[in-house]
Amino acid sequence: MTTPTAIAGYLALFVAFGFIFLFVNLVVGKFLRPKAPNAEKLEIYECGEPTIGSSFVQFDIRFYVVALLFIIFDVEVAFFFPWASVFGKATNLKAESLQVVNEVSSAGGAETVLTPAVAGLFRELGVPASAVPQGSELGAAASDMTPAEATTAAVHASADTLARLALIDIFVFFAVLMVGFAYVWRRGDLDWVRAVTAERAETSPTRTPPSMTIEREAALSV
Repeated sequence: MTTPTAIAGYLALFVAFGFIFLFVNLVVGKFLRPKAPNAEKLEIYECGEPTIGSSFVQFDIRFYVVALLFIIFDVEVAFFFPWASVFGKATNLKAESLQVVNEVSSAGGAETVLTPAVAGLFRELGVPASAVPQGSELGAAASDMTPAEATTAAVHASADTLARLALIDIFVFFAVLMVGFAYVWRRGDLDWVRAVTAERAETSPTRTPPSMTIEREAALSV
């Protein structure tokens, strides 16, 4: 069984290996790559177009706002992967084609134990061995079943409940995500230039356009 100390050791080993790999590649590249510095390589390149004016200009703050919003909603998609893992394992557990238990003969008679595949799925879901569904949990419904059938039915019922809860959970998460997206959209945070949006809002159909006669008379008087 993997302990927290072992997990921390694996992570430290992974970080150390990544750092050493990156450092070695940079050092080797420094000595092996060709060097041909010239003024043309120092020029700003953007889509093959020559730059106009200084490149040290301040970006519009809208660029950072839209970029941050994109990162926020893009990172949220990562939370779909744990849900998909739980939902997939629960769906596999309730599959009728999956053999849930094996009968093992012992001194006291035949016993039913979970198959390695089912035990592994429960372990990956974080369910301890003491919390694995048993046939006795079905109560009176298990009176007409064999121990193997009762345990199988209990596992299927537990997996079906877990799959339903996972489905409800992802729907709630997705709904909250869409509400947040609609909120920032309604606020105008996704509009690239808010000045144009404000100008469009001021220009409404009920607004009376200026008279062409008045404009023409003003132009003639000048």
